Amino acid sequence: MSVTTRVLTGDALAAALPDVARLRISVFRDWPYLYDGDADYEDDYLRAYQSPGAVVVAALDGDRIVGAATGAPMADHAADFGAAFALWPEPLSQIFYCAESVLLPEYRGRGIGHAFFDLREAHARGLGLRWSAFCSVIRPDDHPARPADYRPLNEFWRKRGYTPLPGVTASFSWKDLGQTAETEKQLQFWMRPL
Repeated sequence: MSVTTRVLTGDALAAALPDVARLRISVFRDWPYLYDGDADYEDDYLRAYQSPGAVVVAALDGDRIVGAATGAPMADHAADFGAAFALWPEPLSQIFYCAESVLLPEYRGRGIGHAFFDLREAHARGLGLRWSAFCSVIRPDDHPARPADYRPLNEFWRKRGYTPLPGVTASFSWKDLGQTAETEKQLQFWMRPL
């Protein structure tokens, strides 16, 4: 399986959003997200990636999108995340938000995660932004759905220069597998200079 990565913006990005939705619904079912996704939620959520500064980095096996990483200027997410950064010195206008990275399991372990970050960070630099941030879901270590062999990605993120921002968390709601309604989750922000 030969996989290539491609940066998508504008019309190409818009055309890829149904594939991003499909991958999010599939990949985020697993720990730690436990996301019970649906098309309506995805349509609403992915609207943020129709902004001029947005990017999708697609991982392709031939013409098939098997993974995707999204990003946009943090100012495009101000309604969701602005309060989290209210006491942080860097203005939202200088931060790029690396949102999801979703990759089908059989394609993992090939360096695609690094390519996802490399290409989004390069895109952010091209926009003149100075910081790159993302957030990770906070789940308790004793959560009953946590797999015994789960390895968090903290070390991968640290090697890329990201550090968790003390006290910079946000709340976001989605429906967990097996639940009947959305519940609020806490998300920890990580950031690095570009």
